[in-house]
Amino acid sequence: MIGSAIAGSIGGFNAHAANIVTAIYIATGQDPAQNIGSSNCMTLMEPWGESGEDLYISCTMPSIEIGTIGGGTVLPAQAACLEMLGVKGSNSENPGENANQLARIVCGMVLAGEVSLMAALAAGHLVRSHLRHNRSTTVLPENISFKNCTPPGKDILLVSSCKDTVS
Repeated sequence: MIGSAIAGSIGGFNAHAANIVTAIYIATGQDPAQNIGSSNCMTLMEPWGESGEDLYISCTMPSIEIGTIGGGTVLPAQAACLEMLGVKGSNSENPGENANQLARIVCGMVLAGEVSLMAALAAGHLVRSHLRHNRSTTVLPENISFKNCTPPGKDILLVSSCKDTVS
């Protein structure tokens, strides 16, 4: 992702992997401080198929630090979450398999979040949403229209142009 490279990202090239990793870590009893190394993620989007008109999206997360026994995994809510995911405790037949499966779940959820955010950016929905539901002290009129918003161009990754009109 070009934006991460331009910003000088050290933890990989992704849109917001750390947000998702932290949420899952809290829900499953992991140490949320480990999100720094565990959020190292490279999201790739590339043309795919015979004509190159399809899109292949992948996430590579080489340093997920995760476990399914000990620590916060024994807390009732977190243990219930691990149980729901089918990875609670140790796998007696294949030690480490539950932790590996949980890591795959984390990466899959990060991939879903990356696709969602990038689609919102490409469609111009993220900027419109932030303007409409803005949590700052600025109050926007109820009758503001976002009909003239355009998604960012190929060369501008995170910028959208809106000519707000009041109906």
